[in-house]
Amino acid sequence: MHDYLHFELKYIIQLLMAFICGIIVGVERQLKGKPVGIRTSILICIGTSVFVSLGQQGSGGNIDSSRVLGQIVTGVGFLGAGVMMNKDGKFIGVTSAAVIWILAAAGACIGYQEYLRALLLSFSTVAILVGVERLEKFSARFTRGIYQYMQRDLTKINRDE
Repeated sequence: MHDYLHFELKYIIQLLMAFICGIIVGVERQLKGKPVGIRTSILICIGTSVFVSLGQQGSGGNIDSSRVLGQIVTGVGFLGAGVMMNKDGKFIGVTSAAVIWILAAAGACIGYQEYLRALLLSFSTVAILVGVERLEKFSARFTRGIYQYMQRDLTKINRDE
């Protein structure tokens, strides 16, 4: 009975940590109107943490949990590719795809019970997303490539209104 309660408590802590890490990143994405919002972020963290945990528990001692992790990375790559689009010869959604990978990495950390690492990864991700956006607003030199075209389009829309 004691082992069962210990297992259940461990599982509850993992779910809570995945929920928290998903919210940390998801709120920033949701506020920016990006495709990977709160729900998606939480689900990616939870799903990855559960798959990693199950990979570690596999039947017998012949299970290589790194293979599960490798398959997660591949699967998450396909999920990320789904949010990227080509618009007028320019790719958009690349940052959202990278965020999906980071969320999966945080979930994997949680599945390996590396909770502090998952929290640091989540907060660092938000700091990067917010910090670079502020740099882009501060200096036009940071708005190159697609950002330059998007900025021009937004300026044109604002003038037309």
